[in-house]
Amino acid sequence: MNTETNSQIDTFSTDTPDELIQRTIEKVSNYLKEIYPNHISFGDGTFTIARGSSQVMIIVRPFTDTESCVECISNVVTSANVTPDLMRFLLRKNSELHFGAFGLLFDDTVTFSHSLPGANLDPNELKTAVDAVAIISDYYDDIIVELAGGKRASDIIEDLE
Repeated sequence: MNTETNSQIDTFSTDTPDELIQRTIEKVSNYLKEIYPNHISFGDGTFTIARGSSQVMIIVRPFTDTESCVECISNVVTSANVTPDLMRFLLRKNSELHFGAFGLLFDDTVTFSHSLPGANLDPNELKTAVDAVAIISDYYDDIIVELAGGKRASDIIEDLE
């Protein structure tokens, strides 16, 4: 067997040490306290901020044996009518946008997300990622609702109140 190939496989293991995950959670928590004092922490490495009509979830996840992942994701529109035209629109936007990408969840919720490596994350990187996801989600949610119907995050929150 080729030992070089085996070492590459080992490098991309998803067995992220708990210590690394906890360090990343603490780092993200401290940065969010400084940058977004009104954020909500769920106490499990998951946080959220509200921005315009969007909500951004910040989730610390395992990645490799030497790296964690910080995912910033927004549910842009739920209950949209997912058509080939909408999918073409989202894919074209993915090729134009500098940070992140649109996606579809199992229930056809349109998402926008951007992920960062967490081990050496700095406050500016986190702020840029969260702001990019928030601004893009807030901007495109109205356009997507106009194209395909559905509800923005703020519409769902209003329905719950």
